[in-house]
Amino acid sequence: FFKPKTAYEIGVRLVGSEMCIRDSADTGRGITKKIFDDFLKVDIRVGSIIKAETFPEARKPAYKLWIDFGPSIGTKKTSAQITDNYLPTELIGRQVMAVVNFPPRQIGPFMSEVLTLGETDNKGAVTILGPDKKIPNGGRMH
Repeated sequence: FFKPKTAYEIGVRLVGSEMCIRDSADTGRGITKKIFDDFLKVDIRVGSIIKAETFPEARKPAYKLWIDFGPSIGTKKTSAQITDNYLPTELIGRQVMAVVNFPPRQIGPFMSEVLTLGETDNKGAVTILGPDKKIPNGGRMH
């Protein structure tokens, strides 16, 4: 899972007609458009979980997920450490947001093809991010 910085650590503001991002590590030299341009290269899409099963070989408790991103991307595999908040049966049909253009990553014996996005709840467990309304699979985040 991608763990984003908190809202306090990242600031977004408009500078003229350009949206820019300021990182808390910014030394005061100003905001760089390059950071935002790099962010735009990350392809985040919505998909529906079509299969979920336990991943006993993982070092930390996790599930193997198969996510349908529609006809242009197809079905991709990933693993997710979301066992504290979800049962595999509860995940089927649920829409999630995932990065689809990162290189595949070997997780034990399983090849993870996308990075499912999530956030930590107040108990320290990961919850998955997804749209609040059903949208077509493969839709790109704006």
